Amino acid sequence: METMNATKTDYWNFLFIELADERTNDWFLVKSPVPLFTLIGLYLYFVLSWGPKYMKDRKPFRLEKTLMVYNFFQVALSVWMVYDGVMIWKDYNWRCQPVNRSRTPMAYREARGVYVYFIAKITELLDTIFFVLRKNERQVTFLHVYHHSVMPLISWGATKYFPGGHGTFVGCINSFVHIIMYTYYFLSAFGPQMQKYLWWKKYITNLQMIQFCIIFIHQTQLLYTECNYPRWSVCFTLPNAVFFFFLFKDFYQKSYQKKTAAAAELKRKAAEQAAANNNNNNISGFVPAEPKKVL
Repeated sequence: METMNATKTDYWNFLFIELADERTNDWFLVKSPVPLFTLIGLYLYFVLSWGPKYMKDRKPFRLEKTLMVYNFFQVALSVWMVYDGVMIWKDYNWRCQPVNRSRTPMAYREARGVYVYFIAKITELLDTIFFVLRKNERQVTFLHVYHHSVMPLISWGATKYFPGGHGTFVGCINSFVHIIMYTYYFLSAFGPQMQKYLWWKKYITNLQMIQFCIIFIHQTQLLYTECNYPRWSVCFTLPNAVFFFFLFKDFYQKSYQKKTAAAAELKRKAAEQAAANNNNNNISGFVPAEPKKVL
């Protein structure tokens, strides 16, 4: 029994201490996977079970001011992460960039950026919680819940094992998309009077799909370029990029293309009805009176 326990301890230490980057391993929520998995488990329990039951017979929370503050915070944080990423990547190899594991200021800046991105993915769990509290059940889709559950896990792994290098490109481009997305949410929190200015909502989904295509192309370079960045990481990034792309594509088709087609069909039927009414008037036996002749 003692030998078995010692073996389990050795495996645990090997996976979560020896393989980890020693610069980031002692940072908050990084050392052990237990706190993060617990947090994700509580998140899923709330948004899929307890939250909807709690709100079933209650009026939805409005949360206007809370949403304004939250979305503004997410915009500001995303702007900072994009700026930090651009400053780091301006001297990097776009084809394949290894992790800088030194203790130089630039290496720590890079590791810190990856860590902040990880923390941002945790704060974004509030997106779904707000949907539940506001009783916006239609927005709690499989795509939404899967995306918000997986991204903290992936970014945790990057922070713990490879805080920098080739993978930071994903965080940079994703943060850029989030600037636009959370700006939309921030403006929409002001109420219905803003809706006429938010016609560009559907283009956010297009931008997200373009993002996954770019990420796929960028990560694929690891398969044929050697730069001391783990090639096995594509086992996570490439399938997820493809999966996310088709999930967002399906969401786009259901949310926008079908609505557009339905609106076009209603317009066509209205035109046909108007034409039919005109034809009925012409064949109903009504004959316009001839104008009287003036002598």
